[in-house]
Parts: sequence; C-alpha cells; structure tokens
Amino acid sequence: MPKRTCTMADKKKKKINNKIYEAELDRLQIELVKLQEWIKHTGMKVVVLFEGRDAAGKGGSIKRMTQSLNPRVCKVVALPAPTEREKTQWYFQRYVKHLPAAGEMVLFDRSWYNRAGVERVMGFCTDDEYQDFLHDCPEFERMLTRSGITLIKYWFSVSDDEQERRFQGRIYHPTKHWKLSPMDLESRSRWVEYSKAKDIMFMHTDTPDNPWYVVDGDNKKRARLNVINHLLNLIDYEDLSPEPVELPPRQKDNGYERPSMLKQNFIPEIY
Repeated sequence: MPKRTCTMADKKKKKINNKIYEAELDRLQIELVKLQEWIKHTGMKVVVLFEGRDAAGKGGSIKRMTQSLNPRVCKVVALPAPTEREKTQWYFQRYVKHLPAAGEMVLFDRSWYNRAGVERVMGFCTDDEYQDFLHDCPEFERMLTRSGITLIKYWFSVSDDEQERRFQGRIYHPTKHWKLSPMDLESRSRWVEYSKAKDIMFMHTDTPDNPWYVVDGDNKKRARLNVINHLLNLIDYEDLSPEPVELPPRQKDNGYERPSMLKQNFIPEIY
C-alpha cells in the first residue's frame, strides 16, 4: 500500500508540539529584533494591518510579534470607535496620524478596513460612504507606498466551528470575558453578511501593489509562526546585531552610607 502523504487538512487538525513551537517562536522573535534594528538603521517606514474574523487570532499574533521589540520602534495601534468629532473628519484622517515616521513599524489591530466590514454590516455608514471607501482605499494605499511606506495587509481566517469554540471558551474563562463584546456576538448572527462584505472588500482592495495575505487561523500556534515567518520573508533585512559588550566596573561608594532600608515601604511578601 502506498504511503499516505500529509495534506493541508491534516496539518490543520494536528497540534504542533509545544517544545517545537516555543523553540521556533524564540528563533523568529530573535529575527524580529534584527528586523527592528534594520528598520531603525535604514529609516524604513513599515505598516502592517491585521484584519479578519473575530477570535481569528489577530491579537495573539500581534502579542507574540511585539513581545521582544522596542515599543518606541514597533507600535501597536488599536483605535476605539470614532468620536463625534472624528465622524465628521475625512474617513482616513484618524488613521493617518498614527502612520510611522522613519525608523518605525506600526501594527494596526484593525484599521481603515472597519468601513468595509463592521461599519458596512452593522449599518454604521451610509451606502455612499461605503462606495466612496471602496473607490478611495486603493488610491489611498498607493499614496502610502509612493510616500515610501511598506504596507503589508493580513487577513486572519477562522472556520465557523473554531470561532464558536473560542467564543464559548471566552464565556467561561474569567480573564477573557472582556474579549467577548456585544459586537462579537452580533457577528455570529451575521456570519454570511460578514463573508459577503469580506469578499467584496477583497475584490476592490486585493491589488497587485498592495495585496491581501490570508492567514489560516484555525490553529493559533501555527498561525502565529506562519505570519511572523511570512513578514520576515517579505522584508529584505540584514543582521546588525552589535558586538557583545563588557560591563564597566560598578562605582565605588567612597564611604557613602545609604539610609536604613527599614524606613522604606516594602510590599508584603506573600509568595
């Protein structure tokens, strides 16, 4: 009998070994630090968008991606609902002010694509505003790339069953209640509408200049490794790791006597 080959469906179902996951994540995070130093050294301006279904794994991927990075170089932007004043602005205006300067990378945890998704499905924008967005967005993104910004767009996909499982887990997990918003619950009842909105969005904004990259989010750990690896392969960077440093000797006290530590307020040592 011929040996059975491993299909993509098999990989999705098979859990990744924790030791392998942790070792590979450590390796990729070291590479991310090298990328960070390259961005800082060369003055690159990088924008990475994280979009997708609720509970598809965007937040977990962003957390692992930024875990070892300098927040002054790599910034995460997760904007709340627009204020009444922001609603009267040019739609892209509140996002523009968060774009990177030279030597910075900005990760958007949801972005201007809110208009093509939640705003469209939930009726938070008019038909004219929606159509204007579909027309303007590709040109807006071309403006960004012409200005020297490297724009990378990720769409996290998750199956209906897996999203259901994750939502159920949030209901009963005391540290994850906040992740399950009324909007998340509404997205379940409008699953097909969100699917249609995503398909239309891709038709208009999945362009040769600024394509969408789809991340299979059914297996969180695989998704995290895959998206970090993909990002690293998209940007041509060099290793600028500094030479090991030697710590200088600590300054001598030269007779200085410090105040008694008994006068300081230490927290109770419970553990």
